[in-house]
Amino acid sequence: QVQLVESGGGLVQAGGSLRLSCTASGSFDGIYLMGWYRQFPGEKRQLVAIVSTHGGVNEAESVKGRFIVSRDNGANAVYLQMNNLKPEDTAVYYCTARIRLYSGSSYSEPFWGQGTQVTVSS
Repeated sequence: QVQLVESGGGLVQAGGSLRLSCTASGSFDGIYLMGWYRQFPGEKRQLVAIVSTHGGVNEAESVKGRFIVSRDNGANAVYLQMNNLKPEDTAVYYCTARIRLYSGSSYSEPFWGQGTQVTVSS
């Protein structure tokens, strides 16, 4: 069974920084994409930033220049360094990974962490 475990959320003042971490564990063959989404109250989850196995990054315009996503393939981990946080960044942040469960298969499926709350006070 695959699990994504997140850590690092919390309360911070505007202009401050937080670092989120997420590690995948369990039985699987490989991980394609890893990254982060966030969900505002009453809205659907939105992409924050996602990184491929080879380091290619796709990120939301609203976080460019402030957030940095990185990945440690050997540790099956992904990180989100969030700088210059703003009150509008307040949301539940979810780790996600596209994982190939079985060797020799091209099929992969998405997995999600439990979510971690990030609150930015003004």
